[in-house]
Amino acid sequence: MPVREEKKDKLKEITDKLEQGVKEVFESDRYREYLTCMSKFHNYSTGNTILICMQYPQATLVAGYKAWQQKHGRSVRRGEKGIQIIAPYKFKVKTDELDENGMEKEVERTGFRVAYVWDISQTEGRELPTLGVDELTGDVDGYKKLFAALDRNSPVPVYVGEISGTAKGYYDDAAGKIVIREGMSQLQTIKTLVHEMSHAKLHARDVEGSENIDRRTKECEAESIAFVVCDHFGLDTSDYTFSYVAGWSSGKDVPELKASLDRIRETADEIIRSVDKDLKKEYSTERSNDYREGIVAER
Repeated sequence: MPVREEKKDKLKEITDKLEQGVKEVFESDRYREYLTCMSKFHNYSTGNTILICMQYPQATLVAGYKAWQQKHGRSVRRGEKGIQIIAPYKFKVKTDELDENGMEKEVERTGFRVAYVWDISQTEGRELPTLGVDELTGDVDGYKKLFAALDRNSPVPVYVGEISGTAKGYYDDAAGKIVIREGMSQLQTIKTLVHEMSHAKLHARDVEGSENIDRRTKECEAESIAFVVCDHFGLDTSDYTFSYVAGWSSGKDVPELKASLDRIRETADEIIRSVDKDLKKEYSTERSNDYREGIVAER
């Protein structure tokens, strides 16, 4: 079989697997597994996150063969099986038009191919540095910093106060604000804040297409984003349940389900990136201040 045909067959095989994977994600247990995977690979596409989760559920950090060697000083262990993902690549094709020199013009196109990555557990070599956000896990001061970072990156002002009824919080689209019930646990407060931030980012009236999303889908998306963001920052989400997901996804087709997964991934990625940047800057400033204070004290 020619190499080109073999590559096309391999790509079709993995895209078929991906379509089946989208359907399987919405089984209750698999959905939780998928969102946990998304919390680690929020910068990957929805499709590639599903593929990683399907093939290597315990993955925590993946990279290509050369990337592990050249960027991280680690090598893939002999015999380790690669994780298949879909990667874009650029190529040029000639057109019928001629340039000023009478030569056929070329245009750049994007194609897709099957590529391979390996998890850090499949490699050996230099230890990787840990991120400052790891300090948040289980630390009360860390929770306060996380809440402050979320507050600063919220698309609308955040208020903490009394709320009538049983709601833990709400996003008021007309007033352009988020209100969080006071007196809740730190974990519940942070999860609720991310949930309401998700509504403000995804489901506000001025967000294109939001009027076509039903209320239950909006709640599923906001809860899913809250889970992904909390899990990324090491917050305990063991009490979280996904029992409503099977009912919510029933009867929906693959493009509709994938569109929802895309919105979840993109919004979670946006929140994680902005908060990560905010926290790293704050921790860096604190360390710098401690260093300067130490020099002054020595003098």
